[in-house]
Amino acid sequence: MATESDVSPTPERILDAGALRALAHPLRVKMYNILSQYGPQTASSLAQQLGESSGSTSYHLRALAKHDLIVECANRGTGRERWWERPVGSVSFANPDAMTTPAGRAATQVVMGEFLRNRNEELMAFVGRGISAEPDEWHEATLISTSTTQLTAVQTRELGRRLMAVIDEVVAEHRAQTGEGVRAVTIRSDVFPLPDRGDLQ
Repeated sequence: MATESDVSPTPERILDAGALRALAHPLRVKMYNILSQYGPQTASSLAQQLGESSGSTSYHLRALAKHDLIVECANRGTGRERWWERPVGSVSFANPDAMTTPAGRAATQVVMGEFLRNRNEELMAFVGRGISAEPDEWHEATLISTSTTQLTAVQTRELGRRLMAVIDEVVAEHRAQTGEGVRAVTIRSDVFPLPDRGDLQ
């Protein structure tokens, strides 16, 4: 199950087929990521970060807003400059109903593929710049780790639940933190079965 996590007291939102189709565009996924990671943005600020025109980002923001993937910031901005934010709460791309149609499966595959591609690009960019640009304190604070063990499906589900409980606790405690030394930090967790050895031949 693919989830974009952001702790809130509201239940996890499972994206319906319409929302998945609205998000199934590489630029929209990038914009959604920026709003998730860095908070409220305008069409102009997103355009500057993504090398797009503000007309293009404005169009895509409206498409995301139509399905409540983003909302306009209350009491911020002017009529000419609207601010947008991602609603607080976890979002799941795994919708069994959407997977019953070819269009739903295609949209889900595009969204998940783009999110994973962007995640990998962020990681590789950090590795590339981290060697020379990041201070020692951030080198020491960073964790990039892979482990393998033998589990049943039930044990794997319990592991995922325990990992998310720790992550949710930290996110809830520090979500609004500001001040010296505070940066946006991405927290990643992947738990999935490897192919059986017979499937590799």
